[in-house]
This record gives sequence, C-alpha cells and structure tokens, in this order.
Amino acid sequence: MRPMLATSTDTVPVGDRWAHEVKWDGMRLLTDVSADGVRLFSRTERDVTAAFPELLGLAAEFADMLLDGEVVCLRDGVPSFSALADRIHVTDARRAARLAESNPVTLMAFDLIRLYGVDLTARSWVDRRRTLERLELNSPRWQTPPTFTDGAVLYAATKEQGLEGVVSKRVDSAYLPGRRSAYWLKAPHRGTISVVIGGWRPESTGGVKGRLGAVLVGVPGPGGLRYLGRVGSGLAGKTGSALMGDLSPLQTSESPFGTEVPREDAAGAQWVHPLLVADVQSLGLSGQGRLRQPAYKGLRADLTPADLDDLDGPSDQAGGA
Repeated sequence: MRPMLATSTDTVPVGDRWAHEVKWDGMRLLTDVSADGVRLFSRTERDVTAAFPELLGLAAEFADMLLDGEVVCLRDGVPSFSALADRIHVTDARRAARLAESNPVTLMAFDLIRLYGVDLTARSWVDRRRTLERLELNSPRWQTPPTFTDGAVLYAATKEQGLEGVVSKRVDSAYLPGRRSAYWLKAPHRGTISVVIGGWRPESTGGVKGRLGAVLVGVPGPGGLRYLGRVGSGLAGKTGSALMGDLSPLQTSESPFGTEVPREDAAGAQWVHPLLVADVQSLGLSGQGRLRQPAYKGLRADLTPADLDDLDGPSDQAGGA
C-alpha cells in the first residue's frame, strides 16, 4: 500500500470541516504491526525495516495495526532532515543499531489505517483519529502529535518555531491509499521539492580542486529532465564529500536534461546518469522556471525519478505528506 498524499496550497483552510497538524520534515512511513512483527515501508513501498530498529518495540503496543506517519530525527525539538538522511539508506543491522543509539528517530503517527484486522480506510478522518488517540501511543520513539482547530494560528506558530508548515485535513475524509487528494492540503513555509540530480560543478573559488560546488537539478519531462537550476547552498563539508561519493560512479558524457542548461551553468559541468533524487528547499520558481534561493537538504533513498512524474511545482513533492 502507498500512503495518501496531500495537495499543495498557498492558504490554510478555515472552518470546522478542517483539522490541522504540524507538517514534519521527515520521511513518510507506513508501520505494519502484525503477528509477524513490525515491518516499515516507505511511501514507494520499499521495505526499510532494517533502517529503524528502535521502532520494532511497537510490536509490544498492539498485536495488529497499520499506522501512517512521519519518521523524524529531532534536534532541540525541531526535525532535522540532514540527520535523518544518515538513517534512511542503512541496511546493515549492526550499523543501524549503532545509529539507533546515537541518532534515534521518532515516529509521528498521525493516522490509523487498520486495527485488529479491520480496514479503517472507508471511515472518516475524525473516526480514525479518535481511534488512534485511544491507542495512547506515547514514548520517546513514537507518539501521536496533537491536532488543532485554528490553522492560521498553527501556521504562524510553526513558522516562528522553524517547523516545515501545516497539513490540513477534512474531518469527513476517507483514507485514499496512493492518491493525492484535495481533502488533505499542505502549506509549507519554504517549499520543498524532490528533484533529480543530472550533473555537478566543481567549486569555482579556492578550496580543494575538484570539490563539489553545486549540483544541477531538474524534474522528469517528456524529453528528459526539465532543468530547474543549480544548487550550491547546503553542500559544504561532509555533506558535499558524501554526495560526491554517490555521484562519481554515475558520470556520463551527455547531459540528461531535455531543456536548455544555460551556458554559465553548463560550463565545466560533469554530467551524471539521472538516478539520484534529492530534496531541495526554495522560495519557488522564478519567471525563467528556475528555483529561487535553493538549498540542498539531502538524498531521498526512498524515492526514484519515476516517483516524481506527477510533479508540477516547487512544493508538490514534499518530504512528508
């Protein structure tokens, strides 16, 4: 099963037909608890159970349930996607166990899809939510965050606290697996887009020769990637070095972009096969269709370029809902 997805909005809806939640800067996770234990799945149905051993204790909570939520790494109470990026791709059990101690995650469970064999998808959000709250999931590693009735106040508060934004949900909405619906709306403060890396440029001033200075990114289009610009912010230090290790084996002689890459961006560029998906924050698109003030957040091991086919704007593919 793939999770229900939210549609981007510029305004938080008002009225008693809507409930509002914090939009977490993490990785969407379906948590399946059954007689066979706990299995964790990304939004693309990839089994990521091995990456998060600290969540296996959910088997002791209830014998059968399917939770929808967001897994986050908290730093001073605020999610850090860069910290989470170190966890997403881990498959080695020993390394995962060490990271669970040094860099633990917390599951923010916000929906309940199944309980004791009963499919809850056809029930209203408010019914599912009440049932979820009765489970009283509350520990350092998993919790059920509160909901709010005043979306405008929550939007202002999350902006002040440095959180990603707000997700608003119609209280009468059923759960629609795998569908992006207007019954769920997301209003991020600074839009996050999932993009495909098609090339990179070395640093142009000082530093170590050949060090990663920027990546060239785009989104899938009919003739290849639609070029969205270069991203240099957020690539300093270990982040850039680690990304270079991922990009080096993918080098190719031809640009994967189907639209024109400006001469100043293409000069000195090293092209790569378009296989890696990364999250980038930006202030939207310019009139020329380029990302405004983009900043690299991290690779998305849970997504492939094919998952971005429905992308039509800079905040349509958020890390979470």
